[in-house]
Amino acid sequence: MLNQFPLWKNLLILGVLLVGAFFALPNVFGEDPAVQVSLSRGAPVEEDLKARLGEILSAAEITAKATEQGENRLLLRFVDTETQLQAADLLREKLGGDYVVALNLAPAMPNWLAQLGPRPMYLGLDLRGGVHFLMEVDMAAAVSQAEARYTGDLRTLMRSEKLRYKSISLQRGSGIKLSFRSAEVRDQARSVAQREYPALLFESQDEGAEFRLRARLNPTAVEEVRRFALQQNITTLRNRVNELGVAEPVIQQQGKNRIVVQLPGVQDTVRAKEIIGATATLEFRMVDEDHDARAAQSGRVPPGAKLFRERNGRPILLKKQVMLTGDYITDAASGFEQQTNTPAVFITLDSKGARIFSNRTKNAIGKSMGVVFIENKTETRRVSGKLVRQKRVVAEVINVAVIRDRLGKRFQISGLDSSTEARDLALLLRAGALAAPIEIIEERTIGPSLGQENVDQGFLSVIIGFCLVLVFMAFYYRGFGLVANLALAMNLVMIVAVLSMLQATLTLPGIAGIVLTVGMAVDANVLIFERIREELRNGNSPQASIHAGYEKAFSTIMDANVTTLIAAVVLFGFGTGPVKGFAITLAIGIITSMFTALMGTRAVVNLIYGGKRGRALSI
Repeated sequence: MLNQFPLWKNLLILGVLLVGAFFALPNVFGEDPAVQVSLSRGAPVEEDLKARLGEILSAAEITAKATEQGENRLLLRFVDTETQLQAADLLREKLGGDYVVALNLAPAMPNWLAQLGPRPMYLGLDLRGGVHFLMEVDMAAAVSQAEARYTGDLRTLMRSEKLRYKSISLQRGSGIKLSFRSAEVRDQARSVAQREYPALLFESQDEGAEFRLRARLNPTAVEEVRRFALQQNITTLRNRVNELGVAEPVIQQQGKNRIVVQLPGVQDTVRAKEIIGATATLEFRMVDEDHDARAAQSGRVPPGAKLFRERNGRPILLKKQVMLTGDYITDAASGFEQQTNTPAVFITLDSKGARIFSNRTKNAIGKSMGVVFIENKTETRRVSGKLVRQKRVVAEVINVAVIRDRLGKRFQISGLDSSTEARDLALLLRAGALAAPIEIIEERTIGPSLGQENVDQGFLSVIIGFCLVLVFMAFYYRGFGLVANLALAMNLVMIVAVLSMLQATLTLPGIAGIVLTVGMAVDANVLIFERIREELRNGNSPQASIHAGYEKAFSTIMDANVTTLIAAVVLFGFGTGPVKGFAITLAIGIITSMFTALMGTRAVVNLIYGGKRGRALSI
C-alpha cells in the first residue's frame, strides 16, 4: 500500500497555502502614523493643497515621510506618532473650518502589493486603537421638540372643534401658550385638550382681557420623552455605524443622557466623525416670491418669512411654515438625476408623510419650493493653547425647484456638490433622524502607545505558546513532529489570511482564541501520530500504519472540532463585543486547523514516506 495524493490534490493544497500567504503578507509591513486632510463636504481637494500643506509643515520644521493625494483626500505619513500629533494640531489651526483634519493609521505595504488588492486585517481598539466618542443627548431639546409637535396638534384640534383662539405658540422652556378672547372658550378648549392629550398639564393664566392656558408635559411624559430620545439615538447611531461597515463596534448607554461609541479598527476616521457626529435633517419650505431677499439682508425680514442662503452664497427668502420635515423619511438612496446626470438623493416617505406632502403641494403647483439641509456640528479648536468646543448650525438651501405636479411618496433632491455628499446625505437620512441633538463631549483616538504595548504583549504570548509547542512536538514525535510544526505555522498564516480577507477586527480576546487554536491544532496531529504508533506496535507496515492512523483518527478529530465549533457559534450568537472577537478567531482557527492538520500534514508525509516501502518512520 502506497500513500500518495493525486497531483490535483497536491496542487490544490499548495494553491490554498499560497493564496493564504498572499493575503497574510500585508500584515507584515505594519502601519504608518498619518494625518488625513479632506474638505468638510467630501468634495475633491484642490491640486495645490499638497504644496500648501508642505509650506505649512516646512515653516514649523515638520517633515512628512510621504504624501499621497487622492480624489477626496490628502494623506501625509510620518515617522512617529509625536510628529503626527504636532502636524495635526498645526494643520487644524492653519486650515480653518473648511477642512477636516483627522488622525489615521495608513498601511505601510509597498505600492506593488497595494495595487494587487490585499489589505491587512483590522486591529481592535485595545490593540491598534481607534475612535472613542462620548456623546451627550440634549434632553431639553428633546422635550422642546415634543412640545413643538403638540403645538401644531393643538392648533389643528382647535380648528376641528371650531374653538376660536387668538394665538397658540411655543415658549421655549416654559411650555405652550394658548390665548383666547373669552373665559368660556378657554374653558371649553381646556376640557377638549385634556381629553385628547392626557400627557399635557393645563393651567389657566388670565391677564386682563386675555384668557390664557399654559400647557406642559406632565413628569411621566417628560421622562418617557427623555428615555425615547436616548434609545432612539442609540438605535440611529447603531444604524449609521452599520452603514460604515465597522466590525465589533461598541454603542451603549452611559448614565441617563450619554452614549459611548467606540469604533475599533476604523481606517477612515474623518468619515466616521462626520457620519457619527452629524445631526442632519431636511426641511421643505415654500419660497417667498412676494418679497426681495436682498432687501431682507439689511434686517427687514418680512413677517412669515425666513432668510436662508443657497450653496453659492446667494440669499433666498423661504416661508416660515415648514411643509415637511425629514422625520417622515423611510428610505433614501443616492444616485444620479437622469436629465442632467448630476448627483441626487431619492427619497421615500411613510404613508403619513406622503399624505401630508400630497395635500400641501396640490395647491402649490407652479410655485417654487426650497429644500433646506440642516446640520448641527460641534467643532474643537485650539485657542491660545486651549481646546475650545464651539457649536455651529449649518442651514442652507441645497435645492430650489418649481413644483410641476403633486408630490407624494417618492421624489428626488438634486443640487448636491458631489456623489460623496449625496451618498453621505442618503446614509444620514436612511439611518433615521436623531430624536434629539447630540454633542460629542469627549473624543479620543485610542492608540499608539497603549495599543502598541497590547499588540506586543499579545503577540509575545502567541510566539511563546507557539515555540513551546514546536519544541515539544519536535522532541516527542521527531520527524513527524517537524511536519506538525510546519502545519502549525501554516495554520497561523491561514488564520491571519482569513481575518484579512474578511476585513475582520482582531482584539485581545481574539488573540486568546488564536492561542487556544494553536493547542487545538496540534491536538489533532497528536491523535493521528499516536494512532500511527499504535499500528506500528501491532506489527503493521509503515505504509499501512500511516493510512490507518489518518483514517481511524479522522472521526475522533471531526467530533471534537465540530463540538468546539458549535460552542464558538453560540458564543458569537449570544455574545457581544470582545466575546464575539474570541468566537470569530476560534471558529476560523478550527476550520483552518482541520485543513492543515488533516490534509496539509498528510500531503507532506505522503511526499516523504508515501513512495518508499519499508522505510522506518521517524515517530
